[in-house]
Amino acid sequence: MPIPWLGIIDAVIGVTALARGRKSPASEQQLERRNIGGLETRLASVVVAALQEAFDRDTRRLELEREQLAAEHQREERARRLELQRQAGDREIGRLRLLAGVAVVSWLGTLLPASRLVGASLGARLALGGGWLLLLAAIAASFSAQSDVAAALTRVDDGAAWSGAISSGASGALALWLIVFGLALVAVGVLIA
Repeated sequence: MPIPWLGIIDAVIGVTALARGRKSPASEQQLERRNIGGLETRLASVVVAALQEAFDRDTRRLELEREQLAAEHQREERARRLELQRQAGDREIGRLRLLAGVAVVSWLGTLLPASRLVGASLGARLALGGGWLLLLAAIAASFSAQSDVAAALTRVDDGAAWSGAISSGASGALALWLIVFGLALVAVGVLIA
């Protein structure tokens, strides 16, 4: 009778596996399923963490972009306000220069009637002198107002807090009225003579 060598070898392998404490193939499959389930869980947590990090990074980037846009908007708004104030100051200085020019031309224009008033009465000469004095005061007030506006523009350009409109103040308004009253006095002097 032939010896079933394959059966004997299979029995020996089974005994050695039993001696080593090896588990049955069914328990190995359960163990593999648990390992695969743990691997899937770890892999899923890694993917979730990576997605969360990407979303956080995008959120921070969007917040930074919003902050930069807000800062840029504030800079543009401040530059616009400074430009409007500078333009208002330039217009005011132009107006004051015009008043100074009118006062100078008016004063020079009154020199012609002054030659006629040399032999005139004291009242006519006093009216002419008062008119000249008011016209010269108008020139001085215009120059003073121009320097006030220039100083205000310098403060605005230096970044100092500026809340109101640029104005020439009382001396700017006074210059116009000094011209009017000066010319009125000259006219009274001419009429008296």
